[in-house]
Amino acid sequence: MIEQLQKYKEELEKVAVMSAEEVEQLRIKFLGQKGILKDLFGAFKSVPNEQKKEFGRQLNELKNLAQEKISDLKSAVSDQEEEDGSINDLTLPGNYKELGARHPISLVRQEIIDIFAGIGFSISEGPEVEDDWHNFTALNFPEEHPARDMQDTFFVENKNGEEDLVLRTHTSSVQVRIMEAGNPPIRTISPGKVFRNEAISARSHCIFHQVEGLYIDKGVSFADLMQTLQYFASELFGPKAKIRMRPSYFPFTEPSAEVDVWWGLENESDYRITKGTGWLEIMGCGMVDPNVLINCGIDPNEYSGYAFGMGIERIAMNRYGIDDIRMFFENDIRFLRQFKSAF
Repeated sequence: MIEQLQKYKEELEKVAVMSAEEVEQLRIKFLGQKGILKDLFGAFKSVPNEQKKEFGRQLNELKNLAQEKISDLKSAVSDQEEEDGSINDLTLPGNYKELGARHPISLVRQEIIDIFAGIGFSISEGPEVEDDWHNFTALNFPEEHPARDMQDTFFVENKNGEEDLVLRTHTSSVQVRIMEAGNPPIRTISPGKVFRNEAISARSHCIFHQVEGLYIDKGVSFADLMQTLQYFASELFGPKAKIRMRPSYFPFTEPSAEVDVWWGLENESDYRITKGTGWLEIMGCGMVDPNVLINCGIDPNEYSGYAFGMGIERIAMNRYGIDDIRMFFENDIRFLRQFKSAF
């Protein structure tokens, strides 16, 4: 039997380059389930004891030779096909890889960040799970304020036995942390995700995104706020953009205002978006309440400041003509493909 092993080795060594089909037949002949090596390993137990060591050594050599030879032949066949042009044929269709697209929320968010970064605002971020102090109390929210009620806020049970935490309802909590950590002047914006315990519909969602801004320094006035927001509107909506301010109320600013930008009334969509007024509300703003400065360790007799905040979804919906806020969160590839040009 040892002589037969030697003949099989010689047969393998003489094999020259062959086609892919012939290589596969050779593999089946030697390495297949019913191949030569399978039979030889099965016959090993019948080999006389004094020959088993030599037979086993040569059998393993034959197996290794068969595996190496077949591997080399496969590589040779593959190289030959490439030289013949069957693989590198430039007329064959390529493997098309579809380019991705940026999410419309990310596009608008980055545009807003770039506008304010261009006039010296830094970017600040903070935790999405907040304590009562940073989310409410430091911002001058009275104990009885409706925003503390369960219908507006997601409360998170604190297993450490301390007061319950909340999913932040605004990114103003980040501004509190900035004021606590540093000395004025402070000029920063806080983009991020916020949460409200609201029913989900075409116009509202329990998750949305905000960009809030804060400027604290000596001698900051409401005129500075108006000038900043006019610049922002001109950059975002065009050089001819007009804004107006309407008195409003926020616990953390005094005086407070809602900001509208002139959208126009040129078509039916404009009437629908602006409810027939031509004006589109884009944000709330105001001068930082002195109580907020005191809560954060800043002397209101020496410093003043303004704050503003806007929802990214609302701006994105109006810019891209999206009439259902839920589309931002559904990850529908058909919807996202529309924003390829903005990648």
